[in-house]
Amino acid sequence: MSTPRPYSNPYVAGVGLGLVLLATFVLVGHGIGVSGAAASVAAAATDAVSPAHARDNPYFAAYLGDGSRSPLHDWFVVEVAGILIGGLISAAMARRVRPAVERGPRATARSRLAYAFAGGAVMGFGTRLARGCTSGLALTGGALLSVGAWIFMIAIFAAGYAVAPLVRRQWT
Repeated sequence: MSTPRPYSNPYVAGVGLGLVLLATFVLVGHGIGVSGAAASVAAAATDAVSPAHARDNPYFAAYLGDGSRSPLHDWFVVEVAGILIGGLISAAMARRVRPAVERGPRATARSRLAYAFAGGAVMGFGTRLARGCTSGLALTGGALLSVGAWIFMIAIFAAGYAVAPLVRRQWT
């Protein structure tokens, strides 16, 4: 098996992400975000299984609209599909496509997956409370100088610094 290439320079990647954000403002008329895609897919799936329930549920009904267009045609669904395809291409170019669980020497694969699932669930819950995801609130909102976005980013960093000592022993 070939040796994987090193990760990209974070500063170059950050500039690239900024240019992508700028391009979405210019080409699409709004910034980036991914939590809307999950809600659109959930609304479409619910509508496929139980249309009456989906239309009676105010949360799903907002994504279904008048029914003339599938929620899967939403910009955010296309964006997430592009993220998945682009990530796979990037990993293939860096020779990093392999099944693995990245973990520290003290963590088992099972505990690492449990931490990842728990963290994802907490972030997902927070995303719905904040009415947006990290990319939507922090990147797009921050670029628009939204006070709420900056408060959100401060809270994200504060929470990260507060929790880091609790999970650091898993990685050292």
